[in-house]
Amino acid sequence: MYVARRLPGGGSPTLAPMASGVNHLIELLPRNDRTRLLGACESVDLLLEQVLSAGGKPAPYAYFPTSAFISLVAPIDGKPMLEVGMVGSEGMLGAHLALGVPVAPFHSIVQGAGAAWRIGSIPFNKELRRSAPLQRCLNRYLYVLMSQLAASATCLRFHQIGPRLARWLLMTQDRAHADAFRVTHEFLSYMLGVRRVGITEAAGDLQRRELIQYHRGQLRVLDRAGLEAAACDCYALERRIYTQLLR
Repeated sequence: MYVARRLPGGGSPTLAPMASGVNHLIELLPRNDRTRLLGACESVDLLLEQVLSAGGKPAPYAYFPTSAFISLVAPIDGKPMLEVGMVGSEGMLGAHLALGVPVAPFHSIVQGAGAAWRIGSIPFNKELRRSAPLQRCLNRYLYVLMSQLAASATCLRFHQIGPRLARWLLMTQDRAHADAFRVTHEFLSYMLGVRRVGITEAAGDLQRRELIQYHRGQLRVLDRAGLEAAACDCYALERRIYTQLLR
C-alpha cells in the first residue's frame, strides 16, 4: 500500500511505498495509545494459506500485519470462492470487532507469509474503549474497506480479466513490499473467480507486453508504471481514498 509523503517546501503530497516491518494504523496513533495497544499485542508469524477466521463464526483475534498480508474471501455455498479484499501493513484484520460484532463477515486466508501483531478480541475492545484516536483511525479504515468492497464488486461485474489481474498484482506487490512473489494460475483463478484459461491468457498478454515475468509460479513485476496503466481505475481510486483518509 502507499502512503502520502509531503514534498519539501509544503508542496502537494506524493505517494510513496510504505516501509515493511511496521503497521501504518498503529503508527498513526499517538505515542501513549500506540504503546498501550502494542503492550496488549503479541508478535506472531503467519504461515502461507493459514486460515485466520471463518465467515459467519466468531473471530477470537484481531491482526495488524507488518510483513504478512491476508486475503478476504467471500464464501459461496459454504466454500471460500472469491477474494473481495486484501489486508497488509496498511490495515488490520478484524475491523468488524470495532463495530461490536464478534462474527467475522469473510474467510481470511494468509496470502503472503510474514509477521503480524495479534490481539485478543476482549483486550482489543478494551483498548478501543480507552483510546479515542484508535476509534477515529478504525472508523476511517472501515470506510476504506467499504470502498475496497465496492471496487471489487464493480471489477467483477464490469471489468475484463486483464485489467482486474493487473489491479490484483499491484495490490499484492504493494503488500509484499517486493517486485517478486509466488502465485499460481490456480490461486489467481480462485481469487478472481474466473477459469484458469482466462488467467493464462491475461497473464500471457501482460508478459508479451513485458510488464511481468512469470515462470513456474514465480511472478516478477518488470514495469510498475505500465502495470498501473493496464489496471482498471479501481486501483488508483482505492489508493487515493486511503491516502486522503489515513495519512
